[in-house]
Amino acid sequence: MAILEYKGKKFEVDEDGFLLKFEDWNPEWVEFVKESEGIPTITENHQKVIDFLQDYYKKNGIAPMVRILSKVTGYKLKEIYELF
Repeated sequence: MAILEYKGKKFEVDEDGFLLKFEDWNPEWVEFVKESEGIPTITENHQKVIDFLQDYYKKNGIAPMVRILSKVTGYKLKEIYELF
């Protein structure tokens, strides 16, 4: 476990840099990830994927398989990987 600090907010993350607490997701976290991943702006396509991932996680307690993400969003796997 590590703690990342960004713009005055602290985030607990695992060894892969993922949030440990779902409820810590906030605009500062989005900005941090966007900058660290080199994503210039969050597009509608990004937001569609993010919204599905959050909703799926809230309902199931785990992230969906990429095939499910692709099927539900309508994006090909290549498109998803290009977004993120």
